[in-house]
Amino acid sequence: RLMGLMGISSLAPGPTTTRANPAHIKYPYLLRDVVVDHPNQAWATDITYIPHVRGFMYLVAIIDWSSRKVLSWRLSNTMSTDFCVSALTEALALYGAPEIFNTDQGSQFTSSQFTSILETHGVAISMDGRGRAIDNVFVERLWRTIKYEHVYLNPAASRSELRGGLAKYIEFYNAERPHDGLGGRTPNEVYSEALGDHVRVA
Repeated sequence: RLMGLMGISSLAPGPTTTRANPAHIKYPYLLRDVVVDHPNQAWATDITYIPHVRGFMYLVAIIDWSSRKVLSWRLSNTMSTDFCVSALTEALALYGAPEIFNTDQGSQFTSSQFTSILETHGVAISMDGRGRAIDNVFVERLWRTIKYEHVYLNPAASRSELRGGLAKYIEFYNAERPHDGLGGRTPNEVYSEALGDHVRVA
């Protein structure tokens, strides 16, 4: 309570975001030893918590593994499947379908609502091994970047302020922020440079 009044928050891990459902089908991890070298070869997603002055919200994002481009994202105040499905539907509508889609084993991503959309688009479903966050390393790096470069430096006073700030930062991340792993290029540059050669439209 006192930390909230002072406008500060802990850097320690926050609410649990991966909750498995034992009744759901789990898929094998398909990206081990695979060279991902072009856009739309593999996408990945995850959920993290984003703090604001009055509490926190959950953020889901879908990224292109090769270019690191954030293809779509959503905020929610609950760990529902709906906001994950909404992000997936938008990414597919804007960019076509990837060859492989990787997630953790959270119940949102193992649900039939989510996996059936991927199956309908002919996408191979890949899931991290249990307890292996490194299998989805590029999304984990995205969370660290968003939190340390934007969220912790600009504590939002409301949900609407948080949403607006994230929209501006993700636009900057895609279009202006150079990445060492991309040779100093931006995600948008890497993604668009490969458009005629490898992008597969659903």
